[in-house]
Amino acid sequence: MRVMSSPLKVDADPEELGFDPARLARIDHHFARYVDDGRLAGWHTVVARDGRVVHSSVAGYRDAEAGLPVTDDTRWRIYSMTKPITSVAAMILWEQGRFELTDPISRWLPEFAEPRVYVKGSSTKPLLEAATEPIRVWHLLTHTAGLTYGFHHAHPVDELYRAAGFEWAAPAGIDLAGCVEAWARMPLVFQPGTEWNYSHATDVLGRLIEVVSGQRLDAFLDEHVLGPLGMTATRFVVDDPDRLATLYVANPATGRYLSAEAAGMGSMGRDALEDTWLSGGGGLVSTAADYHRFTQMLLGRGEVDGVRILGSRTVDYMAQNHLPGGADLEQVGRPLFAEMPFHGVGFGLGVATVIDPVRYRTVSSRGELSWGGAASTAFWVDPAERITAMFFTQLLPSSAHPIRTQLRGLVYQALVD
Repeated sequence: MRVMSSPLKVDADPEELGFDPARLARIDHHFARYVDDGRLAGWHTVVARDGRVVHSSVAGYRDAEAGLPVTDDTRWRIYSMTKPITSVAAMILWEQGRFELTDPISRWLPEFAEPRVYVKGSSTKPLLEAATEPIRVWHLLTHTAGLTYGFHHAHPVDELYRAAGFEWAAPAGIDLAGCVEAWARMPLVFQPGTEWNYSHATDVLGRLIEVVSGQRLDAFLDEHVLGPLGMTATRFVVDDPDRLATLYVANPATGRYLSAEAAGMGSMGRDALEDTWLSGGGGLVSTAADYHRFTQMLLGRGEVDGVRILGSRTVDYMAQNHLPGGADLEQVGRPLFAEMPFHGVGFGLGVATVIDPVRYRTVSSRGELSWGGAASTAFWVDPAERITAMFFTQLLPSSAHPIRTQLRGLVYQALVD
């Protein structure tokens, strides 16, 4: 069954759902300044409660140079907001009994049969040791596999990724299977299951989905996630290039945005227009209306508008903290991001989860699910308050401005019930 999505409009009286309309308007007033002073070209923000939209507003331009405004159906590169979608797809296969979370991934990806782990040394002369246990499916879902990203610039293994052509993209002409084979030749940053490191783990998970299901990742997502949820504009290659938001980069000298093309990052600016490797960790383009459907599915514990793609207990399990020893990201994660706190935040199966709102130092609820993308997009799902919120823009890096914490404060200060 395919449910068609439509552009998001406010469909509820905010006061009936516990919001002060004047306080909600502070969201627009605050982020309008980001456009006025050149920090962002444009944005779209959406707040909903009990599945009903209480606030949906746009500002600025999807393409400032061409003077094209942000619209309800603007296509956004969601980058790592792809990860929860791929993780949900993997859990659909798990529900079908196709694998156990504890299964070694080498059962389907034999290139990972004998992983080696970095101990010390430089990228040119690393000392390695054998992994003490195999990489398991659970490790991919939780970013505890020991994989990394070349763009971290935080470890000698990151340098090896960059030397192999993996920084913000993949080498030309290589598909997902080829990428996974290349990463399997790299040493791991740590022993599987011992730490958390943001990484290509979800891309490897995407390849695992392909091998287990016998379908390309895009076909599997369309059949089992995107199609059933009515996410008709969410694709690896944008369906309407004229509506694609231009990618911008924060100028460190001025704080103002600069187009990726002008900043010399032309390949990233064209990433959503080309049929390259299928990145389950960061390759999708979507709209606010489409991603709203996904957040409502999470809030509905696997179901939205009568369409169920996961069991309720499966979503509950994904939302629990799966980090070693029940620790938070500050304790077992490598400090890689500046745009979100690590204190009081755990990580589940494909999503971050708040385990201690006080230590988080941001108004939130225990059990809140969230994640964001490299171009400053973000979402969260708060089951306790029955709230979902999303912010879309296209600015690299996501640490340029404290958008995520500011949006949280602005949403919760408007909640007065």
